[in-house]
Amino acid sequence: MDLLQMGAQIMAQQLGGKSSSGDLQKMLGSLIGDGDNMDIGSLVTKMQDGDLGDIVQSWLGDGDNAAISTSQLSDVIDTDRLQQTATQLGTDQGSLLETLASVIPQMVDNGSKGGSLLDSLGGLDGIASLAKGFFR
Repeated sequence: MDLLQMGAQIMAQQLGGKSSSGDLQKMLGSLIGDGDNMDIGSLVTKMQDGDLGDIVQSWLGDGDNAAISTSQLSDVIDTDRLQQTATQLGTDQGSLLETLASVIPQMVDNGSKGGSLLDSLGGLDGIASLAKGFFR
């Protein structure tokens, strides 16, 4: 199962099955990507650039995942996309952020093996955008 499918399944459980898995996958791709494709590497880079590196590192590592607050998460996800997605789901932005604060750490944790997102991002080519954030 890929990360987007996994994230959509977790969201569906938390939202009580209000949306189909396909719709949730598309919405997650829009929130954590370029509108069409999920880009978890860019999200991780944004978080590290925004002083959330310790939180991200806990997700990448093999220990417990540190919590992220809804306000921290709203700083790294486009506000317009959040509002649009909340409207599509029939919920408010705060509730959506609470769901994402639970889903995203699990996605990053499950997508990283031994602290690396390399395999889940498609090998060396897929990690290029993540690497750019480390060498600014």
